[in-house]
Amino acid sequence: MANLVMVYGMRLLPADEVAKVGDAPIELKNGNAASVTMHVLEGSREQIEAQLRLSLDAFFDFYPER
Repeated sequence: MANLVMVYGMRLLPADEVAKVGDAPIELKNGNAASVTMHVLEGSREQIEAQLRLSLDAFFDFYPER
């Protein structure tokens, strides 16, 4: 399998303050553009941590091995 890079970002905000979340742009070395779909997890700290663990596990379950 080739070396990979995981691109991610996190920020905690008050739940009632978020109006809209969009994709984050990525510029590739070959001049192409890509984007990262942003995900929103809401709840208590414990709920967010549990959801994040499940989301990360699911991401790798669906990622094709090379």
